[in-house]
Amino acid sequence: MSTSQPSESAIQAHLGMLQNVVQRMASNSASCKTWCITIVSAIIVAVADKPNEKLLWIAAIPIPAFLLLDAYYLGLERGFRDSYNTFVSRYCSGTLRSEDVFCISPSKDVNWLRFEAFTSFSILGFYLPLAAIVAVVKAIIT
Repeated sequence: MSTSQPSESAIQAHLGMLQNVVQRMASNSASCKTWCITIVSAIIVAVADKPNEKLLWIAAIPIPAFLLLDAYYLGLERGFRDSYNTFVSRYCSGTLRSEDVFCISPSKDVNWLRFEAFTSFSILGFYLPLAAIVAVVKAIIT
């Protein structure tokens, strides 16, 4: 087990990889919201145009699916951000070991991170109003 300090270039590379992972998770989360709104809108328009408005409940199906996926990405993003902050704290305090470099993983259990993400405003503040809009459109059309 080595306790030597890692090189500056290794530290920069490690932080760059963590930043890339965080950026990718944030991008995936934004894509979930974009795809969800696109699919729900398309279903609403397609069903509202047909004589059978009772099929409008189909528009609600993508909402929980994308909510779960979005919460997963947000949880991972938070975990990698925590991992980044822990790494920087260890570096600043002088307790960073060479084993810490290039160990890319979220700081907590992924299931717990996903559970925490469900309570986030970026999840509930997007998917609950979208579900309410589908319910209002169904009430107006039927």
